[in-house]
Amino acid sequence: MKKAELQQEAASIRRSLFDQGYLDEQFEELEGLRDDSNPNFEEEIVNLFYNDSARMINNLERALPMQFDKLDDYMHQFKGSCSGIGAKRVKLECSRFHECCAARDAEGCIRTFQQVKHEYTTLKRQLQTYFQVAKQADA
Repeated sequence: MKKAELQQEAASIRRSLFDQGYLDEQFEELEGLRDDSNPNFEEEIVNLFYNDSARMINNLERALPMQFDKLDDYMHQFKGSCSGIGAKRVKLECSRFHECCAARDAEGCIRTFQQVKHEYTTLKRQLQTYFQVAKQADA
């Protein structure tokens, strides 16, 4: 693929992440921090997020289904991390999970946690594709 086509594909993937509500303006803020000394800044931050969030998801899985206070604390941490990279849909599901915890709804917690993991995995896969295409376009 030619460089211009790769750049266009990367831009299209990026635009679709915003259009579909996967990312919000916080991701644009991360992009704005990129410079010549660190051209992959946002990718590095996102990778740190995914490395750290694996621990948080594990903590949540261990606290399911009935330790509502722990669940809410863990999800609050996870939601903050999601906010930091602009993971809009994951953050929305985290809010729904919080509502289930507040209502002491074990089934709701389990159901929304599955949705959190789904949105998280989908975003991870799409961002990996975006970063890979963007790197090829910059090569």
